[in-house]
Amino acid sequence: MLAAAGALSPGYRRNPATVRATRDAMLREYARAQTPQEAREDAGTGDGLEEPEIHRAEIELPDGGHLVLTDIEDITPERAERTAARIAHILQSKERDRQS
Repeated sequence: MLAAAGALSPGYRRNPATVRATRDAMLREYARAQTPQEAREDAGTGDGLEEPEIHRAEIELPDGGHLVLTDIEDITPERAERTAARIAHILQSKERDRQS
């Protein structure tokens, strides 16, 4: 590949040190890609970050739809109802678009 690139510009003399450095860099990257990094068993522990609690709420939509809300924040009944109303409105408007 390096020889082909050099052949494209015949008036230019390639520096052997640059060619060698480029070849070594390509081989290093190839070797790194072929051998993934080892994962520590304790990776992610002791970093001061706690596992967030996932909140979940299931809501029935009109016409038999089913909505599952998940969030790291609390899902209040008011928030769930507003979200369900928005989703139902979107579904109804899409249904109207199909009928038109």
